[in-house]
Amino acid sequence: MIFQHPFTVGMAAIGRRSVILCTCVLLISFLAFIPTSYGAEKKLLVLGDSISAGYGLSQGQGWVTLLKKRLVQQGYDYQVVNASISGETTQGGLTRLPELLRQHQPDLVLIELGGNDGLRGLPLTLMRNNLSRMIDLSQKAGTQPLLLGIQLPPNYGRRYTAAFSAIYPELAEEKQVPFVPFILEKIALYPELMQADGIHPKAQAQPQLLNNIWPSLNPLLSKAP
Repeated sequence: MIFQHPFTVGMAAIGRRSVILCTCVLLISFLAFIPTSYGAEKKLLVLGDSISAGYGLSQGQGWVTLLKKRLVQQGYDYQVVNASISGETTQGGLTRLPELLRQHQPDLVLIELGGNDGLRGLPLTLMRNNLSRMIDLSQKAGTQPLLLGIQLPPNYGRRYTAAFSAIYPELAEEKQVPFVPFILEKIALYPELMQADGIHPKAQAQPQLLNNIWPSLNPLLSKAP
């Protein structure tokens, strides 16, 4: 039987604990330098109405789906979240935006709202205020907003339609954010590209719709490392 002095036993235990502690520290340090792709991709949030929700189109035909494909083709590592709802107003978008920002923490948010406010003849001051607050909320969350403008049919009266259209460039200048003046440029005046209601673009128009948005969106994108 071998007798070990308590001091010797205690020192041995301390030595073992030291080895374990050093091993853990080294392991943590090593893991800290291991590159990981988990959660690395950026996020792009589309907050819109029926035009972005793909009203009247088959699944996968809308411009948001085309955007997803273009981002992949051009080497951009973005997850696209389409939070668009048919019939959405700026008030509805403002109500939903805080939770969407919290849940998805997007790098970019494309605000495509206002059309339903105009079609329903809602007060333009309310629409402008809602869009302004959405921009503010996005910027406060560290998200870059892009404002997507729309125009109303001429039968709503020149005064109302002009005041409506002016909201987007005025807000863009005031808030210093990029914007698209009219996402249905080269589409709305061509009946063959519009659905029977004269409001929603057909599937054939979706590539042009994306092309209208892309020049303002592209400078805001950052390619994956």
